[in-house]
Amino acid sequence: MRALIHSAFGDPTEVLEVAERPLPDPGPGQVRVRTVLSPIHNHDLWTIRGTYGYKPELPAASGTEAVGIVDALGEGVDALQVGQRVATGGTFGVWSEYFVAKAAGLVPVPDAVSDETAAQLISMPFSALSLLDFLDVQPGDWIVQNTANGAVGKLVAQFAAARGVHVLGLVRRDAGVAELAGLGIGDVVSTASDDWRERAAEILGENAPRAAVDSVGGEAAGDLLSLLGEGGTLVSFGSMGSSTLQLSAGDLIFKQATVKGFWGSKVSQTMDAATRGALFAELVQRIGSGEVSLPVDEVFPFDRAREAAAASAVPGRAGKVLLRF
Repeated sequence: MRALIHSAFGDPTEVLEVAERPLPDPGPGQVRVRTVLSPIHNHDLWTIRGTYGYKPELPAASGTEAVGIVDALGEGVDALQVGQRVATGGTFGVWSEYFVAKAAGLVPVPDAVSDETAAQLISMPFSALSLLDFLDVQPGDWIVQNTANGAVGKLVAQFAAARGVHVLGLVRRDAGVAELAGLGIGDVVSTASDDWRERAAEILGENAPRAAVDSVGGEAAGDLLSLLGEGGTLVSFGSMGSSTLQLSAGDLIFKQATVKGFWGSKVSQTMDAATRGALFAELVQRIGSGEVSLPVDEVFPFDRAREAAAASAVPGRAGKVLLRF
């Protein structure tokens, strides 16, 4: 079979290559899946660069989420059938024509769900919904997030609205405000404007956010902290701008604020089965009802992965970039 690999850590547009690899056989409790579509996530690209929390041995496989067709069953697997369509959001090495995964970690995809939606059903949407659950906010509460026009930011805003939670979104470009408005997401402020704090205050009125989600780092984290109410929580979700957080000691002390980190894979590992089931049921219901959308920007054949990685890095994309196998 053919697979996307990289023999060195570096820019995905330079190091990704197609290579021949042995067709894997499923072991006990595993299945082999023929890959159909897979999205390109930031964490996939960070892993290829060698800058993520997980660093594979070289030459390394790539990709973590996909939709595909069950091709072969390992010993003891009776809950799935050959020919069944399934999705996975936590299997490393799915950027290949076939991959092997634990049967228990695969999600059967209903016929009503398209391949394009199923391919990105789990990782980002489930992370966004898990993050919202992690924030422990109630209907009527406010949260504030930066990178509001990112994939997770858009999903958090949509899931929050469906739950009755208000979101103040911060973006770094004026165009981001219009981009989100086109998706029906309001209460967004561009920090490129000198008066962004005044605009944020107008939106919040007498309300103070109970939680803040930072995906940028640096001064941007401090900006979020300054908007939090007393006893609020700042959650570090990513570090697109800086690996350090520049926070005001005064804001931390006088607001009695809490700072936490959120890593979706770790949170998912420790989540109890009842919570996981409830969140996934909500995810499917919200997407099925149209309350939450998963748009696709462009689909590339996987042998053009370098070009697809470059497209994924373009600001202002309308949706995910997918690889077709």
